[in-house]
Amino acid sequence: MTRMGFIQDELDLKLLVMYIMARAAGPITFLQLYDIALCDAGVDYFSLNQAVQHLVTTGNLQKDGDLFSPTEKGRRNSEITDSSLPYSVRAKCDENLVALNDALRRQQQVQAQVEPQKDGTCHLSLLLADESGPLLKLSVLLPSPQEGAKAAERFRQSPDQLYHQIAALLCQDDAHEEEP
Repeated sequence: MTRMGFIQDELDLKLLVMYIMARAAGPITFLQLYDIALCDAGVDYFSLNQAVQHLVTTGNLQKDGDLFSPTEKGRRNSEITDSSLPYSVRAKCDENLVALNDALRRQQQVQAQVEPQKDGTCHLSLLLADESGPLLKLSVLLPSPQEGAKAAERFRQSPDQLYHQIAALLCQDDAHEEEP
């Protein structure tokens, strides 16, 4: 039975995987890769999984926990073979990668980590960054991990609001200065 789509065999799948991985803004899970790779009717879960495992074995991809990322060898090989994929497949992959890359960049730029302490309190570490580097790094002790989790979620939802409030507080004129 003939496969539908431009992706016809394992080599095509490997080229597709390397194309996607070289353009992802960071490490991604297999399911994220699968969602992007569904741009062609010739892709199926089991064949894609087999191709990914082979790319890990050959040193083109590295696996860290549930996350996959290209190795330097994989990036070089992807550059060489990019044009082997049909233009329509590359264009659809690029289109599918936009939303994923936006989410990955935001995840890298807005980070909140809660570290429970033995005494029942927790340290909340916050990071807000842009392309040039960190804009805000803050570590604060909170009364409980539950409070830390709430604060972390608030920060993830609107990190710019906290940044502007802190900057305004630090830059405001002190109205309580004593006059001579």
